Amino acid sequence: MMNVSLSFCQPSTLCTSKRQLLPSTSTPTPTPILFSFSHSHKKRRRFVTCASSLELPLLPFPIDQVLVPSETKTLHLYEARYLALLEESLFKKKKFFVHFVLDPIAINDTSGEASFAARYGCLVAIEKVEQLEIGALVSIRGIGRVKILKFQQAKPYLTGAVIPLLDNIPHSDTELSSEVLKIKEALRSLNSLEIKLKAPQEALLQTLTANSLRWSENTPALDCDNSFIPPLAELVSFAALQPVSGSSESELLKLQKKKLRAMDIKDTLDRLEDSIGYVQDNISLVAAKLAIQSLDSRL
Repeated sequence: MMNVSLSFCQPSTLCTSKRQLLPSTSTPTPTPILFSFSHSHKKRRRFVTCASSLELPLLPFPIDQVLVPSETKTLHLYEARYLALLEESLFKKKKFFVHFVLDPIAINDTSGEASFAARYGCLVAIEKVEQLEIGALVSIRGIGRVKILKFQQAKPYLTGAVIPLLDNIPHSDTELSSEVLKIKEALRSLNSLEIKLKAPQEALLQTLTANSLRWSENTPALDCDNSFIPPLAELVSFAALQPVSGSSESELLKLQKKKLRAMDIKDTLDRLEDSIGYVQDNISLVAAKLAIQSLDSRL
């Protein structure tokens, strides 16, 4: 295994030219589930208390693989350092680690090495692990945004101190409830169209947006400081940011830009309004695809 040399420049920033920092995210055929995460319900919170920092394993990804709260992702981990990170997360860190992206910010003219900012951190919970012949498939769920305060160690994998990063612009319950209701209705309409587009014979098939919305509404009890878990309105504002059926490369690129913007926004109402617009655009897009599908079936 190649050793990776890191130079720590400032909080939340690291300098390296080693892309080997990034894990594989391929998704081989799953094998039987060995571990699953229980989904008990908890009462929703209205207020967030201050949290102390947590020291957690950190897993880096390229800028086009940002993860938002409520989103799921499947990772294929097979390198020894990432399997060690998985073991640490499962048995010592209550099934949590931090997903973040390396954002290129500069090139050192003398060495030719790129510098990367550690950005868009998201606390993730491990929902299930499936053993493979080589490595493991790990299903994760984004919980809430975090800020990386500092790096603690670089080997055998990154760890760091993180704190929650929540929206900080207050709004009335009426304002937020109205927008949350709009986005729920829009997402259900989109889900209904997607099911028809993906597999007309499988009415019970659930899409990614439906999965994220359901999780946001019924967030399971998580064994972590509640300050790291966003309120309902904030979670729902992220739930819309999922790929729709049959997305083209340009549509996926648009989604990535939306996700980056959403992670930067600090106002829940702004993000809800932005997400509603995105869902409505997707409804029109999927409806058009359904119309074409219907025409094709008649030819």
